Amino acid sequence: MKPRSYSISWQGLFTLLMYAFMYIPIGILGLYSFNESRYGAVWKGFSLKWYGRLFQDERLFAALGDSLKIALCAVGVSAVIGTLMAVGLAKYRFPGQSLYRGVSYLPLIVPDIAIAVSTLVFLASVAIPLSIWTAIAAHMVFCLAYIAVVVSSRLQGLDPNLEEAALDLGATPTQALVQVLLPQLAPAILSGCLLAFVLSMDDLLISSFTAGGANPLPLEIFSRVRTGVKPDINALSVVLILASGLIAAAAEYLRGKSEKT
Repeated sequence: MKPRSYSISWQGLFTLLMYAFMYIPIGILGLYSFNESRYGAVWKGFSLKWYGRLFQDERLFAALGDSLKIALCAVGVSAVIGTLMAVGLAKYRFPGQSLYRGVSYLPLIVPDIAIAVSTLVFLASVAIPLSIWTAIAAHMVFCLAYIAVVVSSRLQGLDPNLEEAALDLGATPTQALVQVLLPQLAPAILSGCLLAFVLSMDDLLISSFTAGGANPLPLEIFSRVRTGVKPDINALSVVLILASGLIAAAAEYLRGKSEKT
C-alpha cells in the first residue's frame, strides 16, 4: 500500500501566510500580556499582575464609560432610523430613491478620516462646540449605514405576503409593521446593532476629531502607546479582542439565523 502524499497549492499556501500575518502578532500580544517584566521584549516569567492592574485603573474605566455612552447612544438612535430607512427604501417608490440610497450607504466606503474632517469642518462652521454629543452624532453617521445594510439584506428574503395578509385581515399599516414585520427583522436589527457597537467602540479617528472634552477608550489607549506599549495595554488589548470577537460572533450567528427563518 502506497503512503499517502500530501500537496498544497499556491493558493492554500498564500492563504496560510495571510492568516499567519494577521494572527501571529495577536498571539504574541496575548503572550506578552502575561509577562512578568514591564518591558515587552524581555520575558521574565508568567504573571497575571498586569490584568490585576488593568482592573484597578480608574482612568481606563472612565474612558470605557465615555466609549460606552457614545456607542450605546449612537447605536440606539441609529437602530430606529436605520430600520425605518431600510423599510422605506424597500417598500416605497419616490423620486430620487436611487440617489438617496447611494448617499445613505456612502459612509460604508468613505474613509474615516474624510468623515472626521468633514464633520469637524461642519461643526466649526455652525459654531457648535465639541462635546460627547458631537461624538455621538458623528458615530451615528456610520452606525446608521451599517444597520440599514444588514436590515435591507434581511428584507430581501422576507415573504411580502405575510404583511399583505395582515392588512387584509384588518390590521392597520402600523400594526402590520410592529406585529408582523419587526419580529421578523429583529435578529437582523440586533445583528446590525452589535456590528455597529463594535465599530463605534473601536473608532479612533472620528472620536479624536469630534469628542471635545470626552476621552473615549481608543483615545486613552493611543495617548498611552505614544511612549511605548506597556504590559497593561497588552492585557487591555487581549480583553478587547476577546470581547469584540464574542460580539462579532453573536452578530454573525443572529444574521445567519435570520436568513434561515
